[in-house]
Amino acid sequence: MAEQDNRAVLISETRQRFETEYIPAKSDAYDSRDVERLQQDDSWVDNYLIWQHDSVDETLKMIDESFQWRKEYAVHDLTESSLPKWLFEVGALYLHGYDKEGHKIFWFRVKLHTKDAKTQHEKKKLVAFWLERYARREHGKPLTVVFDMAETGLSNMDLDFVRYIIGCFKVYYPNYLSKIVIFELPWIMNAAFKIVKSWLGPDAVGFLKTVNKNDIQEYISAEYLLPHMGGTDTFKYRYPPLVDDDFQTPLCENGPITSEDETESKEEIDVDNKENPDSNEEQGSSSKKTNLTDQIPKPEESDKVDSKAKNAKKALTTFKGLLLHISPAEELHFGSKETGEKKCLIVLTNVTKNTVAFKVRTTAPDKYRVKPSNSSCEPGTSLDIVVSLHGGCTASLQDRFLIMAAEMDQCSGTGTQELAQFWKEVQRNKVMEHRLRCHVIESSKPSTLTINENACNVPAKTSEDLYFQLTQVLHSNKRLQEQIDRCVWLQQLTTVLVLLLVANACFYVLFSQGR
Repeated sequence: MAEQDNRAVLISETRQRFETEYIPAKSDAYDSRDVERLQQDDSWVDNYLIWQHDSVDETLKMIDESFQWRKEYAVHDLTESSLPKWLFEVGALYLHGYDKEGHKIFWFRVKLHTKDAKTQHEKKKLVAFWLERYARREHGKPLTVVFDMAETGLSNMDLDFVRYIIGCFKVYYPNYLSKIVIFELPWIMNAAFKIVKSWLGPDAVGFLKTVNKNDIQEYISAEYLLPHMGGTDTFKYRYPPLVDDDFQTPLCENGPITSEDETESKEEIDVDNKENPDSNEEQGSSSKKTNLTDQIPKPEESDKVDSKAKNAKKALTTFKGLLLHISPAEELHFGSKETGEKKCLIVLTNVTKNTVAFKVRTTAPDKYRVKPSNSSCEPGTSLDIVVSLHGGCTASLQDRFLIMAAEMDQCSGTGTQELAQFWKEVQRNKVMEHRLRCHVIESSKPSTLTINENACNVPAKTSEDLYFQLTQVLHSNKRLQEQIDRCVWLQQLTTVLVLLLVANACFYVLFSQGR
């Protein structure tokens, strides 16, 4: 509690000082939307403070620089249509997949980048477009940046552009960087990336991971690595459309239940409906008419359902959107193979005066069953969505769910065909979107001796360990470079000696013929 109070004081001081010390003199240099957000968004201010180790003076300087950059690049107004089409077609920068910690991956395919002063500003805008797009959707969740340097040469190396990308995370999007993974750094560019390391600063040096095909899976699993990285991801960049989170409709959307898991899920819902006669059977789920203040099920109601669904009903947090309140707010908790928790509950509450249509999508449609995944929620009511793992599948940190919602006209029907037609016609800017990630609850005890042995053999790596290993790699590269330089020098010396011997032999032959 004391920690929360202390942070609240720091946030308040930062806001007051920025308003009195910076805004009067530089109001024209800032976008009014950023100033307004600074006064309302505690987490945004807190991210700046965390990045500057709670130094208010340094935080204010950082916010000032960040706000000026945001206005210069018109970040709020950057859209797909405002940027040249060829920037997206090149495919050098995009968001796709997740690392092993569940962080979204920001890819920079360096071999597709060409240094060109004439187009540099537009390329920097593209970076801003992707980062701002991600920041608005994910609200502070860290990113992993991958520099894919396979098949790159000196013509692709652009230190100014690399410095800009790093600067975006250091100043403009604080606390958003999880790590920077550099894949197959050519030895000839070692010296250049030592400079990059210095840009990160001593506090951020642990973010830098230099990898190759043999060890990149320490950070990113094979399913999100391209084949040339030793992975199995069949993703191929194409534009249009704009690359997004690859959300797809789950299998058996509102259709017949065929798997054992889904049958079990239906039985649980049917039991719940029988014991709660006020539930709305027309929705095909346990839709309950409640007051807006009664969003979270009561303990006695939770006791009536199966123990697997009981934990899911205890939603600790709620995302309060304009159309729907969604519980849980951020994470769906599934169990590992040992814990066996295979079901979660998402509770939607309609806070509007009209019917709200919704649909649920996931990045892993083969693994999950969602009931209902495409339906509607009446005004002032709550509706339960059951998410269950299919068969022997297990959840992973990389899995994501997307809930899309839009307000319907009073005269609109809510049947299957009407909903399908509604989603075809609804305008994109009227659709509310909210993303949920998966959290895997591990067993407290290892299930086998093999797991125990692996746990002993692979100690947790601290940032100091990573820094030490990185230093060792740099020293090894330096020694390798010195050896190569000596080999080249010896080769050149040998060539000169051979040429001298050939010249001496020719001179001897000519001298002999002259006599």
